[in-house]
Amino acid sequence: MRTFTLLTLAVAALVQVTTAYLPPFCDGPGHHPPYCPGSKSLLSHMNGSVQVTTLGPELRRQCTVYAHGGNVSDVPNILKAFDECNHGGHVVFPEDQNYFIGEKLNPTLYDVSVEWRGWWTVKPDIAYWANNQSHYFIQFQNHVAAIVFSGDHFKIDGHGTGGIFGNGNLWYQAEQGTSVFGRPMAFVFWNVSDVQVDNFKNLDPPFWSTNIMNGTNMYFNNLVNNATAPGAPYGEDWVQNTDGFDTMNVNNIYVTNFTYQGGDDCQAIKDQSYNVFAKNVTCIGGNGIAVGSLGQYLDDASVANYEVDGANIYPYNGVFGQGAYIKTWVGVPVAQDFYESCCQPRGGGWGSVRNMVFRNFNLHGPQRVGAINQANGDNANGTYAGTSNMEISNVVFANFTGFLNGQAPNDDTVQIQCSERHPCFNIELQNITATNGPNTTSLGLVSCEWIAPGGVHLGNMNGTGC
Repeated sequence: MRTFTLLTLAVAALVQVTTAYLPPFCDGPGHHPPYCPGSKSLLSHMNGSVQVTTLGPELRRQCTVYAHGGNVSDVPNILKAFDECNHGGHVVFPEDQNYFIGEKLNPTLYDVSVEWRGWWTVKPDIAYWANNQSHYFIQFQNHVAAIVFSGDHFKIDGHGTGGIFGNGNLWYQAEQGTSVFGRPMAFVFWNVSDVQVDNFKNLDPPFWSTNIMNGTNMYFNNLVNNATAPGAPYGEDWVQNTDGFDTMNVNNIYVTNFTYQGGDDCQAIKDQSYNVFAKNVTCIGGNGIAVGSLGQYLDDASVANYEVDGANIYPYNGVFGQGAYIKTWVGVPVAQDFYESCCQPRGGGWGSVRNMVFRNFNLHGPQRVGAINQANGDNANGTYAGTSNMEISNVVFANFTGFLNGQAPNDDTVQIQCSERHPCFNIELQNITATNGPNTTSLGLVSCEWIAPGGVHLGNMNGTGC
């Protein structure tokens, strides 16, 4: 099992921006009222303070935080409140407050409830967050974080009005589809257990929206994660790497009523994730619901028992994905030229992918129903296709309705490309009725490569190589 550490890393400054961007931007292109924060006054006679009171016969401490306003960092007061009301207290961020996150923070909470009605706004400064002292470095894929929660037995409730505004459009506009080191994650859970998050919004995240590393017994309900680039031309994805929900080294994770708009994986279940269950998921744009990628590093990347029951999948801005897919790396290290691999050879990891269930999906125009791709990280010539060390089995795609966009190459609406070293088996397609276009009755085809004899059960579909 990989251990994740939070470190700092020095890098060159990129672009300096000092203007404080505060929500809402609800009147701009691509933003819709359900995803927008309320517009209320930041003025208060309590500005820049923490008010501590006691509640009830148990004398439970309550800490109410009032924002300074403008671009004065509220992080010191936020940390003070979490310290004063840790171990049994209640922390309140009122609805009419907007807190400027001008520096990194990693509170460790024990038995705390957080009433998060207001907004935390991430400092809009690319060069600042890329600086070695300004972020927490995450070894996995060379990423960084700005806001990290640790601890045990705590609850966060946004009450439908509160959350994090990441100022992500600053990065979207600057990079225009090419990711650069230093985009901070703004909602990370690291070394946590017994956590509940309800009614929470994460708007304009600079990078992955919600990320869990080393988490057990976590419950998420009614989350909205929205990464939208108003300036992106039609057909271009400027919100890459804004995954909606990522997990690594986790067990017993439950997600209900989850909405994602962005340009990457709606959910991404990564290395050492076990018993993850999602129900009532909406994905707008991006690649669809993902398992992986797995096997990028030379260690065990196994996952087991992931189920998604009930999903609506929509394309956005001319970027088309699929309903659900599994992706693993090739089985030998291959030279890479992008920063997420530190420009080092990657691949060669091992393990198993078992008991994946995707059921009751309604498709509204993606390119494919689903896919298994075990050639991530291969070179342009496909030299290492079929070498993956990850064994995939017991996967179900069931009850997929709606329609695709009719643009799947060779009409392969389901693509299953496995590993010659470890052929897939027990892959089930059940009641797939999504048509290969809005005006056709054709279901398209299933294409198969490197599967065990009888390893794919086509159900009502037809296939080649299966």
